[in-house]
This record gives sequence, C-alpha cells and structure tokens, in this order.
Amino acid sequence: MRQLPFYYAFRNLGRSRVRLFASVIGSTLVVLLILASGGFVRGMQRTLTQEQPMSENIMILGTGSEEGVERSQIEASVAGIAGASISGIKERAGVLYVSPEIHAALPVRESADDQDDHPAVMRGVRAEALLVHPEVEIVDGRMPRQGMDELMVGQLAATRLGLPNERLGIGQSIYFDDRDWTIVGKFSAPNTVMNAEVWISLTDLQIATNRESSLSCVILTLEDASFSDADLFAKSRLDLEISALRERDYYASIAAFYGPIRIMIVVTATLIASGGILGGLNTMYAAFANRVREVGMLQSLGYTRRAIILNLTEESVFASACGALLGAAIGLLLLNGLAVRFSMGAFAIIIDAPVLLIGLVGGLLVGFIGAIPPSIRCLRLPITEALKSH
Repeated sequence: MRQLPFYYAFRNLGRSRVRLFASVIGSTLVVLLILASGGFVRGMQRTLTQEQPMSENIMILGTGSEEGVERSQIEASVAGIAGASISGIKERAGVLYVSPEIHAALPVRESADDQDDHPAVMRGVRAEALLVHPEVEIVDGRMPRQGMDELMVGQLAATRLGLPNERLGIGQSIYFDDRDWTIVGKFSAPNTVMNAEVWISLTDLQIATNRESSLSCVILTLEDASFSDADLFAKSRLDLEISALRERDYYASIAAFYGPIRIMIVVTATLIASGGILGGLNTMYAAFANRVREVGMLQSLGYTRRAIILNLTEESVFASACGALLGAAIGLLLLNGLAVRFSMGAFAIIIDAPVLLIGLVGGLLVGFIGAIPPSIRCLRLPITEALKSH
C-alpha cells in the first residue's frame, strides 16, 4: 500500500491556524475535565483510606458510636486503664503510645466582632498524639500548651474554615469559647483527615466543650499485642461501655459511607468527559470535513483510501497529542494539590500517574476517533464529484 509521508500530515497542521487551534483546545479541555474529575475522586479516596502502618492503631470508642467518633463519649480514665490492662502496647523511653482525644466540630470566628461562623474540626490532644499519628509533622512553630489559649492548625485547615491561608499564620488568632486563641504551630498530615483539623490542648478542649470527665476516644498503637487483645479488654469491661475498632476499619466505614457520592462524581465526570469528547469529535469533524477536494486529488494521484485515512488519523492524533500534553501540564500546574472542602474536613486533588494516564489516553482518543467520521465523509464520494466540490 502506497503511504503518504508523515511530513504531509505535519505540514497540513499549519495550513489553517484556526483548525489547528480548535483541535488542540478541544483535546486540552477533554484532558482537563478528566484530570479534574479523576483527581477529585482520587483525593477523596486517599484521604479516607488509611495506609497500613508497621504498627497497628486501635480506637477505643463508646459503644454504639463506631460510625462517628464525634458522637462518642467515654470516661477520661479509660486511657489509663487501657494502658495498664493491654500488654503489648508500643512503648519508647517509658512512654506508652496511648493518646486520649476529643473530636469535635465547632464554629469559630475570625474575631469577637465577626458575625460569621466558620465550621472547624477540632481535636483535643496531648503530646502522645504525635506518637500514635506518625504521619503528622510539625512544619512550623510548636504544639499548643495547656491553659495558654493556644492551638495548632493543619495545612488544609484554612480551606475547611473558608479562610485564606495567610489568615491562619503563626501569631494569628481565631475566636471561640468567648476568647481569642493564638495559632502557635502548623502541621502537615498528607492524605489524611487530620490535615484539615485544628489541634488544641486536650484539657482546654474539655473545658471549652464542658467534657471535663469524658473523652471521644483513646487511640493506642500495638506492637507485640494484636487486635484481639484490645477487643477482649473492651468486651470484658462492661462497666466502661466501650468498643475497640481498628483505626483503618473506622476510616474504611467512613469511605464506604461516601461511596455513593464517589459513584455519583464518577458518573457525572464520565458524562462531562463524554460531552467534552463529543465536542472534540465535532471540532475534528469540522476541521477535516471541508477537505473533500483534497482527498479526491490524493485518490486521483493513486493513493488508496486506507493510506488517506491513515494520514488523516496521523494528523488528527498529532494535534490531539499536543493538546493532551498541554492539558496535562495545565492540570499538574493548576489542579494538582488544589484543596477541596467536604463535611469531614478537606482534601487535596491528586493527579497521580494513573489519573494522568487516563487523561492522556482520553485526549488521544479524541484525535483517533475524531478522524474517522470526516474521513468517511470525504471518501464516500466518487473521485469526479470530490474534485468538483467546494
């Protein structure tokens, strides 16, 4: 089969700048749509999925509150009792990896004069929280001290509060519980719900929420023990009304709760991307459909229909590939890491290798499939009629 040289397809791209621009922009938009939707789903999934650590974290919650730690209430003494009763808890330098915590969703304000409430996810902790949550890294400042009206914020806390990032800088303050609280630290906990939280001294949050004698949960890290040991402790202490749950299982249940939302997002994203692909196909059709006379001339020179279709496909795919690369670059620059707020806090859009690959493939499909309909239209006419067309 006599083939048209690739240079012919490449040279045709510059014959019409409008056609080239439309082809590239169509592919770029399709890739951006795919990256935005795929990165959204990927970011939510990564945030609500706990990676398996070397040591296992166990959550001790109030019985019946396994689906929402904010509703859980257990006695403050559970932390000490669990640490003394469960053998095999991780320990370093005489310090047990046991973290009593309070989880609360509270409205905060920028100042006493501000009338707008900003929903914050707060966690009352002690220093042991940094032991059981090794993914947390203090990137600026320090931990809040007890009784000093201090707090520490995650990297995505500003997104959760709906405030600019500079508003939650070190030395700034936010207002709740009838007083100002000074920000003394910032921490990072990538791909976790903690990254959008506000951390405060456990005792201070107990006072602010009128829970001086209760906690939301106790999180402990096992080393030589297993989950069955913690589960046996919880079931044997009926007087405490507690349950033991693997931390990863807790977040897996939360992820399952958001499963229908993710499905809806995927379906919506698929429909949007399909519309983008159809728009791209329409652009490609308009770009090639007016070249009937050219195709007729190529046939009269002895080139077969297969050779012409292949050359038109090369031209279309090359233009789409340029648009796909442009869309991927824009997506990585503007969308990757973009913070999105949701009910449990905030998460970052993640454009990783699988999402990027899907986006690039989608962009190339626009060019590959887009060349077929106009090629058929150009080739279905007899050569004599094609040469007379305008």
